[in-house]
Amino acid sequence: MKYSYFSYLLLLSYISLNAQNYTSYFTGQTENVATNPSFGICLMGGASENDQAMQWFLNKADGGDVVILRTSGTDGYNDYFYSDLGVNLNSVETLVIHNEAGATDPYVLNAVENAEAIWFAGGNQATYVNFFKGNAMNDALNNHINVKQAPIGGTSAGMAIMGEFYFDAINGSVTSDEALSNPFNPSVSIGHGSFLDNPFLNQTITDTHYNNPDRKGRHSVLISRIVDETQEVAYGIAADEFVGICVDENGEAIVFGEYPEFDDYAYFIQANCEEDLFPEVLQANQSLTWNKGNKALKVYQLPAASSGSNSFDLSTWEEGSGGEWQAWWIEEGELFVENTTDFECPSFTVDAFDSNVIHIYPNPTSDFLSIEAEINLEQLKLYSITGQLKWSKSKPIDSKIDLRNLPKGIYMLEIKSDLGRVTKKIIKK
Repeated sequence: MKYSYFSYLLLLSYISLNAQNYTSYFTGQTENVATNPSFGICLMGGASENDQAMQWFLNKADGGDVVILRTSGTDGYNDYFYSDLGVNLNSVETLVIHNEAGATDPYVLNAVENAEAIWFAGGNQATYVNFFKGNAMNDALNNHINVKQAPIGGTSAGMAIMGEFYFDAINGSVTSDEALSNPFNPSVSIGHGSFLDNPFLNQTITDTHYNNPDRKGRHSVLISRIVDETQEVAYGIAADEFVGICVDENGEAIVFGEYPEFDDYAYFIQANCEEDLFPEVLQANQSLTWNKGNKALKVYQLPAASSGSNSFDLSTWEEGSGGEWQAWWIEEGELFVENTTDFECPSFTVDAFDSNVIHIYPNPTSDFLSIEAEINLEQLKLYSITGQLKWSKSKPIDSKIDLRNLPKGIYMLEIKSDLGRVTKKIIKK
């Protein structure tokens, strides 16, 4: 009897300990189902969710199980996802993670591994980074994205952590004025790498609540810091508070909001593609100056309507539908915005012959790319989306290209033949 009672106490202690590490709120069918989810990234601006964007996201789960990860709050998403949006789902479970032990608990990891969709709530991105980065949860999340190729997304802090780079808020928040007046303010804290590995978001940093408060200046500073650190073109994606940005498997970013009733916009920002793209003044305790002839940043401002008819192509960062191009620049800590025509960046070679005589597959690919051609190939060159030569090969041309050692992302394959040159977009997943 004493042994049985002691065992009972141990069991209660174990349950209590795990309850302190995480809290579960479950809605729906308890038996797990395996469906066929499809890839997608959903980024919400931080206020109440846009229903159309959420329906787009949940439909990607193909009737499966949805897991909401958060580090504060309760079950506010459960009924909204499970029954309010008219999307058939097997279950919705909110897991409130209280510490790293909760993030790596076997029950939590099993729920994440079995999920057909994962959503990050708002809150404090610093806790997401502290609890989820560099551990078994981190591995499970990236497996969900890149192996299972299932949808993931988040709002506010949950959107802030989706890029390769992220404002980690480890030292608290920072306003646009504070960041512009001192780009190395301790609160301008940027995390990067070895966290979420989302296709189309490499070399990218997101920002949320863009119109309340105005975060254009803060975001510009974050991008300037990334350019300075990596010596490469950096990108930004931003959403006004009520805007949803939905990215499909081809890199098309569709935006949802309530424009023109409200000024709902998404922003797709990139450092100017000039060879000398670096800020003129980027020093601690000095106001940022990043002018470059009043074109430091190339920005596509996209109205977000309920129809989801407006979009931007993240596979090229050159083409959009329904928006307008702007130039942004900073002079002694003051941000300027001007509507302009599209910047003319150095472009890859355009088609010079019928490219249908060249077949490239599979694309996207995670390892090898096969090439079949009905013409004589003379040279292949593989460039990053920012124009850096990554690989080249002259005759004899192999039928397969090994991409295993390259980071995930978008590349351009320039093919030279006896008929001319052609360029193909390649996605390494």
